[in-house]
Amino acid sequence: MYAWLFRRLPGPLWARILLAVAVLAAVVVLLFGWVFPAIAPFMPFNDGLVGGSEVRTSTP
Repeated sequence: MYAWLFRRLPGPLWARILLAVAVLAAVVVLLFGWVFPAIAPFMPFNDGLVGGSEVRTSTP
């Protein structure tokens, strides 16, 4: 799949490498800037609470 995408990029080899790096950087910025923050509230690992909702204290 990646080879097919790389062959479809225009220009000589150095330009395709530069364009592929730019596209990869744009995808990373898109994911970290908009996608991941948008889905973060729906992820189960954001709870930060282990166990139940009641606070337990130890008595001597």
